Amino acid sequence: MCEADEISRAVCEHYHSLPRRGKPEAGLQWTLLAAVCCIYNQLLMIIIINQFQREVVALGTGTKCIGRSAMSCKGDVLNDSHAEVIARRSCVRYLMEQLCKALRGEQDSVFCPADQKGKWKLRPEISFIFFTSHTPCGDASIIPMTDSQMQPCPPIRGQKDSPSTNQDLETGDVRQIDETEGVRKRMRVSAESLQQQPSNEEHGTAKSDSTQQPDLHRTGAKCVPGGPTDPLGSGLEFHRVGLLRVKPGRGEPTLSLSCSDKIARWTVVGFQGALLSHFLQGGLYFRALVVGKCPYSQFAMERALKRGAQVSGLPEGFSVHIPKLLQSSLKFIHSREHTHLSHNSTQARVVPCGAAISWCAVSRQPLDVTANGYKQGVTKKENGLYNSPHLIYIFPTCDESLISKLELFHSFLELLTIADDSQLPESLSGKELWSYWDYKQAAEEYQQAWAVLRSQVFPLWPQSPRELLLFCRDPHSAANRPDLSGTATAVLKQSLKAVPE
Repeated sequence: MCEADEISRAVCEHYHSLPRRGKPEAGLQWTLLAAVCCIYNQLLMIIIINQFQREVVALGTGTKCIGRSAMSCKGDVLNDSHAEVIARRSCVRYLMEQLCKALRGEQDSVFCPADQKGKWKLRPEISFIFFTSHTPCGDASIIPMTDSQMQPCPPIRGQKDSPSTNQDLETGDVRQIDETEGVRKRMRVSAESLQQQPSNEEHGTAKSDSTQQPDLHRTGAKCVPGGPTDPLGSGLEFHRVGLLRVKPGRGEPTLSLSCSDKIARWTVVGFQGALLSHFLQGGLYFRALVVGKCPYSQFAMERALKRGAQVSGLPEGFSVHIPKLLQSSLKFIHSREHTHLSHNSTQARVVPCGAAISWCAVSRQPLDVTANGYKQGVTKKENGLYNSPHLIYIFPTCDESLISKLELFHSFLELLTIADDSQLPESLSGKELWSYWDYKQAAEEYQQAWAVLRSQVFPLWPQSPRELLLFCRDPHSAANRPDLSGTATAVLKQSLKAVPE
């Protein structure tokens, strides 16, 4: 069995081992699946061969995003619940616990000490592989359609056709935008060149019947505001490729970039995020990316994920790491295509599953199921202690997902309580940091790497509103925050009389 199939099988078996809660209803609902596998490479010196051990350490399902109006300034809501994003956030949670083990001196952590003070790195025998059951939404999903593939939408007949739904796939386009070094260059790509991409019947890229107008798998992700837009023409003229795209929400725009864009970003700045970067000597990168059996184009995947390949001037510890791209021959049982095949025409129509599953290999509460950004079964509640332009403090509740910004921030702050002064990196030593925003911005090397990538490759990448990132965990120390006005400080200190020590 090839490596791609081994990874796919391991992920699907782990998914099947999880409880039923949060999974689609057979024949009526579909979802996407993504996961991170940890690969242990053990060199057996006696017989001089490599033995690989694979472990699924993080997993996610989901297809939904929330609109901007539903986003929370408390950090307690998941804005993006696409499977790839859920899996990556679950992996960050796993890495937080692994770093905690390293700080405590436990030997079974994936991290070992690095050269710089307070910094850690992956053990040399450890690597990570990312799996997704479907090509990532956005640019990687814009691929030519073949006769044998299920149409994600009615045949395209003209300019007035509207784009299809969130998870429709596609490849190739007529015009390609190259956003390199902040200068957008428009390149004309002929429809013939799309059809001349290497074909493979097993991967669903065979040449279409000449009697039918060539069409595209469409993506529901929309071009970011302020940049080039899709021509919305017929057939292959519907999309442009190489563009940043935001995911659609429920009737309103979102601020969530497409999964193609996010994965392309991870190839340069790493998938560990800003908070973990304080303790890590450089970025963490995926060695390979495995896609399940679905409409697929190697050309489109490379086009989407290699957009940062020529970036230069990155800080030490950060570099371009394009993962090896592989496709599995195994299909996910709860995929959209498989669900349509098993659907009974007398039943209600097939729809995306509204729940998202997060699982990771941690010691406490590894499983987390959410809907609409909150834990499944929980409605939105007012749980903020204090809200001002300067600060938001949140009481811990049971409402937020364990991979929400708030909960991951709590996990990060727990690392600071474990580490003694000698284990703190320079970015955290002797600084007064209060909010989630403060700690993210203090990860200077990570922020520098992101600034370089953004300026050279993604100048149109939207910034998250700062007011959504100002939440803080500790109200007693926050009451003395220097940038709070006298009135705000007084109000906060008054409210703290009811806060237990």
